[in-house]
Amino acid sequence: MSSPVIQTKNLDFFFNSGSKTLDDVNLVVPAGSIYGFLGPNGAGKTTTLRLLLGLLKKQHGSIEIFGKNFENNRIEILKRVGSLIEQPSLYLHLTAIENLEIYRIIYGCNKSRINEVLSIVGLENTGKKKAKQFSLGMKQRLSIAIALLHQPKLLILDEPTNGLDPNGIIETRELIKKLNKEHNTTVLVSSHILNEVERMATHVGIIHKGKMLFQGSLGELQQMKTKQTALEIETSDNTKSAQLLKEQFSIQQLNGKIIIPFQSKEQSAAVNKMLLQHNIDVYTLHPQQSDLEQLFIDITSNDK
Repeated sequence: MSSPVIQTKNLDFFFNSGSKTLDDVNLVVPAGSIYGFLGPNGAGKTTTLRLLLGLLKKQHGSIEIFGKNFENNRIEILKRVGSLIEQPSLYLHLTAIENLEIYRIIYGCNKSRINEVLSIVGLENTGKKKAKQFSLGMKQRLSIAIALLHQPKLLILDEPTNGLDPNGIIETRELIKKLNKEHNTTVLVSSHILNEVERMATHVGIIHKGKMLFQGSLGELQQMKTKQTALEIETSDNTKSAQLLKEQFSIQQLNGKIIIPFQSKEQSAAVNKMLLQHNIDVYTLHPQQSDLEQLFIDITSNDK
């Protein structure tokens, strides 16, 4: 990875005089990455993306995109950026080609680019079908096609899988991975779904109540998740099992299960072997990984 495509420093933002919507956000999006920007609704994701696109005026801090100050080079930078913020904005009475033609004229692209982007997003065979007849997933892909018309090097997507059915989610995820791998497009994608981001991202930032709680590679996030993972155990004799396990581990008992901190697959095997050697049947023994909500709790409690 080379120098960051996006870098913000000490970014603050107020919508009113009450509390900060963003508080000292230092976002670093490496070139060539798929950066998953994670947080619950209201965490500050969309506000950050709007600031990056100049849709909101920056109040405090700095924004650099492609190594250049955004305020001083706004037009030049935006020529290299594609975006989809919130809901797709389409002419529903027009076909995919007709929608793209309107934006092609605005961007000044060659006509051949329409067929190219339709092929990239898998909508090349929609013919005379109107956009109003498209599924939500198809509308999302058409909106991404519009964002790709001018061959941007950076694509910013705000909750692109929101409201999609499972097939639409898979299609959008695979499209993002394809754009990144085959077209060398850096993608910044916001989401509130941890598992979805983990399936496509190379880097992750977690924002909560306007503050960045975590930023790093997907591997670093998974290491942190492993530290927060608990091993759930259910046996034929939980009382005896708990007595044996508490000699080596910090244990909890909850809803008929024994909970110990997860360390490794080897630890799980050793626990299973020990219990069997004491004639205890093991009914369940599996790691219970943190979801996004639990990660927020764990990270914030660790920071106190």
